Amino acid sequence: MKNRTLFCDVTVIDIQQEQPVLNHRYVGVSDGKIAYIGEEKPEEFRDARSVDGKNKVLMSGLINSHTHIPMTALRGYSDDTDLQDWLYNKIFPIEDKFTKDTIRIATQLGVMEAMSFGTTSLSDMYFFSDEIASVCAQSKIKANISRGAHLFTEEFDPTAHQAMVEQNELLQKWNGYDQGLILIDCAIHGEYTTNYKMWEYVRDLAASWNTRIQIHLSETQKEHEECIQRYGMTPTAVLHRHGFFDPSVVAAHCVYITEEDMDILKEKNVTAALCPVSNLKLASGRADGNKMLQKGINLSLGTDGVASNNNADLFEEIKLTAMLQKERAKDPTCFEAQEVLQMATRGGAIAQGRQKETGTMAVGMDADLILLDFDKPHLYPCHNVLNNLVYSAKGSDVCMTMVRGQVVYENGEFKTLDREKIIYETNKILMPTLFGTSHL
Repeated sequence: MKNRTLFCDVTVIDIQQEQPVLNHRYVGVSDGKIAYIGEEKPEEFRDARSVDGKNKVLMSGLINSHTHIPMTALRGYSDDTDLQDWLYNKIFPIEDKFTKDTIRIATQLGVMEAMSFGTTSLSDMYFFSDEIASVCAQSKIKANISRGAHLFTEEFDPTAHQAMVEQNELLQKWNGYDQGLILIDCAIHGEYTTNYKMWEYVRDLAASWNTRIQIHLSETQKEHEECIQRYGMTPTAVLHRHGFFDPSVVAAHCVYITEEDMDILKEKNVTAALCPVSNLKLASGRADGNKMLQKGINLSLGTDGVASNNNADLFEEIKLTAMLQKERAKDPTCFEAQEVLQMATRGGAIAQGRQKETGTMAVGMDADLILLDFDKPHLYPCHNVLNNLVYSAKGSDVCMTMVRGQVVYENGEFKTLDREKIIYETNKILMPTLFGTSHL
């Protein structure tokens, strides 16, 4: 029998529609795809698993377009700390202790959290990326995985540079795995941690594989201004001079980009992945998403690493994005609920190159869906479903997460990961290895 699910009498959110809230709908899922959306119960789904949609909202899964998922291990490890002290005296020394085993455990922990909060696809930049890909494949979450790269010397030999060797191995082994469940992106950490030799190599590598590039761009004022001192131009401008944006690029943060930089990003179809929680926690600043949106730049949302966010709840990013942009523009009418939800779904799909398969509620698209329980005190009354999703909902309101029609999380139960084993290994292996102690 075909793998079929029928959501009954559910409120459907279709962000692409002028009237995005569809009440009392039936949604049929068959063989991993959305097969039916309508007001009548379809006869062909009479033998499908039936899910009661009363007081529930069904929408496209959220897409985290910038994260470092193994950094879940560093949740709360160093808070209320200056950025330079945080990075060089806290984060880097602990990251040096990571092993394949601890990366595996930390990634499992992070993916488990992300799925429970409604994330169906994520874009990751880190190291030990083979282990990250393996965990994502096991868990059945979609993922665009890249090997972050640094270069602090003038000499650059890609055949001897560890990150580039691993990047090429990832492309060979994982790109397109399981009909595209796993995609491999190329990456450099940022302009200030690399040089033009690596920019051009990564540019050409991404072009040869027809894949994307991930990068941190103008995240801090220091990074941005020191680039101007070095080259007489902004990070965006100097990268553009070297053709870095010729492939598809996802630029995380974009806090200090200029209007001229925005014009470049628009011209080159670069996605700006905004990460407001992390930016505020590290006091990095606020991206001007409103101006980017006005210029037609594709915007998406990311949590960044849990070390600088403390959770993987994209609903927090959704709410904070709307509020920050309203305050920055001094305009409460900008960044309406529908626009921000689009960033977290369709915008993320475009960032990942997955817009033909996910990010919208339409027949024929992959059934990457999340179901939220609106029978909660903080979601009553519900005058407007979109407004409640953006300003009132939490990741914990997600009661089901489905990827390609397969339920990966439902009502506290993880279907593809062993929660008890992951928590046990976190306490007995990960914590002692990295921190010399067990949990609590």
